[in-house]
Amino acid sequence: MAALAVVLTASLPSYGQTNDFSTWLDGVKRDARTAGISQATIDSALTGLEPIARVVELDRKQPEFTQTFWSYLDKSVTTGRIERARRLLAENRPLLDRVHARYGVQPRFLVAFWGLESNFGEHTGGYSVIQALATLAFDARRAAFFRAQLMDALKIIDEGNIAAADMRGSWAGAMGQLQFIPTTFVSYAVDFDGDGRRDIWRNLPDVFASAANFLGRVGWRGDETWGREVRLPADFDWDVASLKIRKPLAEWQRLGIRRADGADLPTADISGAIIVPMGHNGPAFLVYRNFDAILTWNRSILYAVAVGHLADRIAGLGPLSAKRPTGERPLKRVEVEEIQTLLATLGFNPGDADGIAGSQTRVALKAFQRQANLVADGYPSVKALEGLRRVAAEKAKAN
Repeated sequence: MAALAVVLTASLPSYGQTNDFSTWLDGVKRDARTAGISQATIDSALTGLEPIARVVELDRKQPEFTQTFWSYLDKSVTTGRIERARRLLAENRPLLDRVHARYGVQPRFLVAFWGLESNFGEHTGGYSVIQALATLAFDARRAAFFRAQLMDALKIIDEGNIAAADMRGSWAGAMGQLQFIPTTFVSYAVDFDGDGRRDIWRNLPDVFASAANFLGRVGWRGDETWGREVRLPADFDWDVASLKIRKPLAEWQRLGIRRADGADLPTADISGAIIVPMGHNGPAFLVYRNFDAILTWNRSILYAVAVGHLADRIAGLGPLSAKRPTGERPLKRVEVEEIQTLLATLGFNPGDADGIAGSQTRVALKAFQRQANLVADGYPSVKALEGLRRVAAEKAKAN
């Protein structure tokens, strides 16, 4: 083990207190004993453990291209997945209804999460969770976060929920049919069938109840849906397209927002926010409080829309009304970096040129678009990049 650890650790760029994995692991064992983890669990989970170089490689890997709204939806909400989800919902209806009665989360949403997280339990990950988490906790980049995950993973084993050898998951330690990380499991996983174990790997009552318990605890409303596709008026103020700006449905109706088919919005005493995941050339959505709960599960806007849309399709609703733009292509990461660099050059503040179009970059881009008399939707696109290049060239020429 020692020789192999030397080879593997040589490929890992940086570490916390020590660059010797065995010494570091001894510290983990001491901390586990102090935390009340049994020696039997420590021995079964940590004996002979070695870091996995591939895990750190995956943690460092950055995607070459950004993902467009349509490409993400095409992969997430397929005809096959919709049909299978409807079939599985029918097969598990009695169980799902019991979970619904207990936690207030509608069955179609539970099945949608199940489908997107693990393709209904088919893809739960092939890595040893303990080994993957130990690797990431040893690496200095996010050591504190993953050390906490590792300790909770040991706690899960020590409680008798699963054996160390059977605790399999993703390279980042996401586990089971819900892809819960250990801290989420500890806080929200449920033993719904009363067999003494919280089993999100093989036990569907625990899988559905754990998902519903999580969603209920983060604010899910069982009497509301997630949101809906809407049609924006020609004079829409793009500054109000933000999750931070919420208005009652009656106010959105007054401002010209309509359902995707042109009909009036529902008459309901709830508030929502307008989001445009693909800018003005893509669909628009009016999203409600349950959308926030989905974002607590996964912070990706695209993921949250996919969950909601898949749940709608399971219920028999149709595809989105918005039409795909012709010639769509994703931006390369280096192109997003160029957008950020050009924005900074022109006096805006997009944050670091890291190739990730976060909220600060989008705010800066929106300010540029407004100044350049472009549609100020803040969406990083090929056209936005071309506009920045043109203005930057004109400025350089003038100087």
